[in-house]
Amino acid sequence: MIKIHLSRILGEKRWTQAELSRQTGINKNAISEMYNEFAERINLDYIDLICEALDCQVSELLEYIPNKKKRTGEHLIKEVRRKNKKKEDKEIDQT
Repeated sequence: MIKIHLSRILGEKRWTQAELSRQTGINKNAISEMYNEFAERINLDYIDLICEALDCQVSELLEYIPNKKKRTGEHLIKEVRRKNKKKEDKEIDQT
């Protein structure tokens, strides 16, 4: 899991989301998604702009926290197999 520390950093610097948007040119909705940790994808240019504006490092903004349930390796293969199995079952049902 990736934790986004934008809300903490803005609070420490006493910046608002609107101020960050003005300083970076990033859409307010995109900043809100990162601030509230709803973002599923983040533009790397946004990370660059935010780090420049807030004078911080990427490692201060983003933190990797290992997932409780593994989602890679053999665990990924099992999920893919299950999806393929469901797809195969659906195709058989349709014939």
